[in-house]
Amino acid sequence: MSRPHAAPGRRSRGLYALTAVMALGAVAMVAPFVWMLLTSLKSPSELTEFSWLPDQLRFQNYTEALTAAPFARYFLNTAVLTIGQTALTLLFATSAGYALACTPIRGRKALNAFVVILIMVPFYAILIPEFLVVKSIPLFGGNSITGQGGIGWLNSWWGLIIPHAIAPIYIFLARQFFVSLPEELAEAARVDGLSEYGIFFRIMLPLIKPAVITVAVFQIGAAWNSFLWPLLITRDDSLRPIQVGLAIFSQDPLNVQWAYLMAGATLAVLPMIALFIAAQRYFIEGMASAGLKG
Repeated sequence: MSRPHAAPGRRSRGLYALTAVMALGAVAMVAPFVWMLLTSLKSPSELTEFSWLPDQLRFQNYTEALTAAPFARYFLNTAVLTIGQTALTLLFATSAGYALACTPIRGRKALNAFVVILIMVPFYAILIPEFLVVKSIPLFGGNSITGQGGIGWLNSWWGLIIPHAIAPIYIFLARQFFVSLPEELAEAARVDGLSEYGIFFRIMLPLIKPAVITVAVFQIGAAWNSFLWPLLITRDDSLRPIQVGLAIFSQDPLNVQWAYLMAGATLAVLPMIALFIAAQRYFIEGMASAGLKG
């Protein structure tokens, strides 16, 4: 017996309700960005009380904010940090994902389960051990062979880039894409005498372009917006990224320069918006294709 179809009127009401809920969610997501943009254009006298629209648009807030601190250096540092972490992430995550999905190594299932477990570990649980490890890197920053006597990788590009150049979630995502590819591709290449490096770089990696772009977008966003880790290990402006540099406008809790802070935050978020718009098609395709095949 066939199931009766839902009445057209009932289906329309459900569609309207879903549309209304999604519209409210979109407004809730966009509202903070609109408030940030409008606040960046206000005069100091308008910031004493809450209002949405500025009385007069002060675009000079942007130029004054950029000259209040070495923001050109902050943006350059953020770009170097982002490019370094993303390049290493793409190399290591795709390599590890390929090994877990396509190579006949022993204990592959156990390693994959370990990666999944690591995804559940919050960053703040490993923050202090990670800091101590970076501080104790042997033969760096005045340290001895035993990692004592100096600062290791603290206040250095090594400490900024390498510790967060890979994350378990990226390995998992890459593995899921490799698992979705036909196993016969790798097997046929092995029969033809192609090495595992050749199979990875010449055959398998080009087939997971959406996955590579998805991982890159995630990592670029994480690196560009990183705040706590650079705040902990950097001491001077020559290494600080933009998110740490913005804190200069809130050093005095009783006199936060909201207009300058919002102007700097607006400039900091623009590259991420442009990135998502440019990679949106591949990003959505990658997320839709990241199944949970074992």
